[in-house]
Amino acid sequence: MSMMAALCRSVGFCAAHLHTTSRSSAKQHYKMLVLGGGSGGIAMSARMKRMLGAENVAVVEPSEMHYYQPLWTLVGAGAKTVASSGRPTSSVIPSGVRLVKSKVEEINPDTNTVRTDDGTKMSYDYLIVALGLQLHFEKIKGLPEGFEHPKIGSNYSVETVEKTWAALKTFKEGNAVFSFPNTPVKCAGAPQKIMYLSDAFLRKTAKRAKANIVYNTSLPVIFGVKKYADSLWDIVKQRDIEVNLRQNLIEVRADKQEAVFENLDKPGEITVFQYDMLHVTPPMGPNSVIKGSLLADEAGWLDVDKENLQHKRYPNVFGIGDCTNLPTSKTAAAVAAQSAILNRTIKKILKNEKPDKKYDGYTSCPLVTSYNTVILAEFDYNGQPLETFPINQAKERRLMYHMKADVMPHLYWHGLLRGLWGGPEPFRKLLHLGMK
Repeated sequence: MSMMAALCRSVGFCAAHLHTTSRSSAKQHYKMLVLGGGSGGIAMSARMKRMLGAENVAVVEPSEMHYYQPLWTLVGAGAKTVASSGRPTSSVIPSGVRLVKSKVEEINPDTNTVRTDDGTKMSYDYLIVALGLQLHFEKIKGLPEGFEHPKIGSNYSVETVEKTWAALKTFKEGNAVFSFPNTPVKCAGAPQKIMYLSDAFLRKTAKRAKANIVYNTSLPVIFGVKKYADSLWDIVKQRDIEVNLRQNLIEVRADKQEAVFENLDKPGEITVFQYDMLHVTPPMGPNSVIKGSLLADEAGWLDVDKENLQHKRYPNVFGIGDCTNLPTSKTAAAVAAQSAILNRTIKKILKNEKPDKKYDGYTSCPLVTSYNTVILAEFDYNGQPLETFPINQAKERRLMYHMKADVMPHLYWHGLLRGLWGGPEPFRKLLHLGMK
């Protein structure tokens, strides 16, 4: 399979591979149906198994592999392997919970039914939607076919993350360009994490003097939370990194190694950058199944209550993670915090009681600034720091790098996906105990 075909399949804008299941032999009604086998879907299926019994829960997910995507920042910089970031989907599904290896084609909340791409119709009493978002490389002229050329990669897909490392390894001199699109994205810190790692790698290999590192972001700020943005501005100045705000990548001419950016404040004004390395963060958008359903808000995201994650119009439908319109960053850490809240919400709803636990928008973004330092950004809906540790987390720290590279993957596989970890609370409890 060509890289383009593989990339098309993974990001969902070409014809999807059809998974066939036996319609007659399988049970088709579930008390709790979970759509999506990513972080949120698996975490909630584990929690629902404990709450309702495995036989009452099913997960719909077509992918053969489940990836811990936060690790791709380090894969793109050569610090981890892509193989270490993935496990078979079947191995992370809680035992006894049914895995329906199909793609969701249609959701009808009026009839409490879901149709999959093989024509199977499933019904539910309660529905958890955890379908994530979609990558749209094709919205940049010249992509995804441009990935067939060298010097260009993206840490946002399994097919292109190793191309980032190939581009970094073979960099000789010239511009290393990093983009941030004019759409919502998952892990908003990732586009600049690879930039800092590239800077560190080029210094380590004595190539930095011949490199011009450029961060072109569509945003009017370097980071959305001022406390951490102030630290990042200091870092880019110290490391001689050029930051251009309100610049949106609209075209890649991979055969010429040219990246074309439009000035969002002056539409029509474009700048062409010749590159020796280009890291593309693709435009992203809501899952097309949600967008075309009664569950979507005006922008196409799952329309949920931001405090309890229950759907605003269909009380037996819930949402978690990147597919929702929750006004917080789309990260695995946010999913961890949301899973604990959603578990509590569903528990109350099943007892015909009102949800009593509120999600404050907690999310975390470990901003990797070198091969051994991290700024651990943690904040709430209002962009106010909501830090776990009794130190200034806006400072680069080695300890936080080990958290990101070693502790967090372990917590993910053995905690979050088993429904045993719900965000920062366990850390806070330990710290409070240690300080008493």
